[in-house]
Amino acid sequence: MNAIPRNLALSPADTELLSINTIRTLTIDAVQKANSGHPGAAMALAPLVYTLWNRIMRFDPADPIWPNRDRFVLSNGHASMLQWSILHLTRTCAVNADYEKVGAPAVTLEEIKRFRQLDSKAPGHPEYHWVSGVETTTGPLGQGVATSVGMAMAEKFLANRYNKPGYDLFDYRVYALCGDGCMMEGVASEAASLAGHLGLDNLCWIYDNNHITIEGSTSIAFTEDVIARFIAYRWNVMRVGDANDIERIEETLRSLPNTRGRPTLIVIDSHIGYGAPHVQDTAEAHGDPLGADEVRAAKRNYGWPEDAQFLVPPEVYQDFAQGVGVRGAEARRSWLEKLSDYRLDHPALATEIEQMQRRELPQGWDRDLPVFAADVKGIAGRDASGAALNAIARNVAWFLGGSADVGPSNRTTLKFAGAGDFQAQTPGGRNLHFGIREHAMAAICSGLAVSKLRPFCATYFIFSDYARPALRLAALMELPVIYVFTHDAMGDGEDGPTHQPIEHLLSLRAMPGITVFRPGDANEVIEAYRHILRLRHRPAVLALSRQPLPTLDRSRYGAASGVANGAYVLADAGTSPELILIATGSELSIAVQAYETLHSEGVRCRVVSMPSWDLFEQQSAAYRESVLPALVTARLAIEQGSTLGWERYVGPRGRVIGMHTFGASAPLKALQSRFGFEPASILTVAREMLAASRADEMRS
Repeated sequence: MNAIPRNLALSPADTELLSINTIRTLTIDAVQKANSGHPGAAMALAPLVYTLWNRIMRFDPADPIWPNRDRFVLSNGHASMLQWSILHLTRTCAVNADYEKVGAPAVTLEEIKRFRQLDSKAPGHPEYHWVSGVETTTGPLGQGVATSVGMAMAEKFLANRYNKPGYDLFDYRVYALCGDGCMMEGVASEAASLAGHLGLDNLCWIYDNNHITIEGSTSIAFTEDVIARFIAYRWNVMRVGDANDIERIEETLRSLPNTRGRPTLIVIDSHIGYGAPHVQDTAEAHGDPLGADEVRAAKRNYGWPEDAQFLVPPEVYQDFAQGVGVRGAEARRSWLEKLSDYRLDHPALATEIEQMQRRELPQGWDRDLPVFAADVKGIAGRDASGAALNAIARNVAWFLGGSADVGPSNRTTLKFAGAGDFQAQTPGGRNLHFGIREHAMAAICSGLAVSKLRPFCATYFIFSDYARPALRLAALMELPVIYVFTHDAMGDGEDGPTHQPIEHLLSLRAMPGITVFRPGDANEVIEAYRHILRLRHRPAVLALSRQPLPTLDRSRYGAASGVANGAYVLADAGTSPELILIATGSELSIAVQAYETLHSEGVRCRVVSMPSWDLFEQQSAAYRESVLPALVTARLAIEQGSTLGWERYVGPRGRVIGMHTFGASAPLKALQSRFGFEPASILTVAREMLAASRADEMRS
């Protein structure tokens, strides 16, 4: 049996190999014990990750969230044992009080032994906000590299605003490790194209070119020239021919600052499952434990005790402590000293940095939010939103965003003096131009948000489908990204069913961890923003109208501040209601029209505005009962979307006027008539329900 050298005078090369093989064997043991996971990539890329962390990155394990740290993104998240091994061996400390004991190890050896088990800090894929040291949640391939573009954009923005002569507070780099799967996913291509356009020279993707996916060799489906593609994207491309050549890897990484105006792709050729002689370059090494015999053979190849499990020689901890530990601590200490002096010379900007890091808002951030007067003609939800965005951005310097090429239509353009456009030569611009890249747009905004900026992004509601995977990850990561989706229903009329979202409200309402709003008039839009900006750990969706909606007279109807409760009584007869109309968005005003007619006929009617199911469910049972009394069973919901889900609010005797088809191409008024979204249709159904309800009362 081979034994690890135990003499006290290990050469630097011996120590490095010992550390690299520790990463490999921890991976082998963790996957084998869990009987689940992907050992191959982690075994092959251990030299790269060792070199990047212990020789290159500015990262302080004692404070893994200090603002100017270099970022590491494991986009090929199935190789998560690389992340857990490196966080354990560097003794990275926990900093997130919501989930972890502050100051304790972020990933202990015991957690690695519980790899992929319930509540382990070594889950199957990296999870942001669950384990300190993880910069973003990855797993769905391509998401990590796309998110890294947002991180790199954030550094450019922060440096432009806050760096002053003698004070380079922000100059961090972003490193993202990816594989063939990431390269195949469209979101990576979208993000890479934009990164090249923006000249993000602080960004480096490292491509593990191992030619293996779960189905086998990439030759069965992926034979393009990746290098040529990235050169066309205006990237700097470099190649390392041997993933075990740590000197060449270090030389390549150290050369990155010499490249200006272009992001860098490093193509590194590796053999998956390196050291496991019978599974190299096979799909088995990618997606399955090695098996007992292959584990012993791999350890024998590494010069490792074959029967040892989860062995970490003490020299390995020392190696990382003397490498990234010393370098990171010094970098952070120097940065904090610089920030202390900066406070004296630039106190207002220092306060902004501190507020941003705590996800706080400056005093008076909402002072310019408009209040809209009653108006029958009204204003479109998208126009009210545009006014809100500009009002907020004037007072929150780190609030920025843009649209997937439809900014003028979304009304998301920031137009105040100094707002500017974020471009390669003007990285302080607040208007982001994503091009027609909805998926990358949403992922990039997650990267901005994990960097503590406050981003918003926008497109038509129907195209939220293209952004949905990244939106879901933002909800999982608890990131306060704002998604502005306009053209929320059939208001674009003639464009037809391809542009008329039907199931989208329901699908996003079903997603955990996200708050969805469909405001009914301009003042509800403003109140939605007032609530959303206070969210620190939750994304929000605004579904907004294209067409003008009447601005309700709040002296006659309930205050729009009720939006904060998710649902509120908008109009009421003043006595116990016998009928409740529930509506959202553009249907709210027609529900009010129907209410006025019913009220004039002596019907005890109530209108409930319900812009957010999620917020309403968070209210007390007593409040929910006050809005929707259980004794009132005659309830009618009106919404231009799927009827599924409304049964929880209308009950078994209630009715829903909603959509059961994909809509049609026609002028809006014709569509409203066809599908029943007009006062006459509401009155017909309401009267039927009243008659049935009164008949039931007579029988009882």
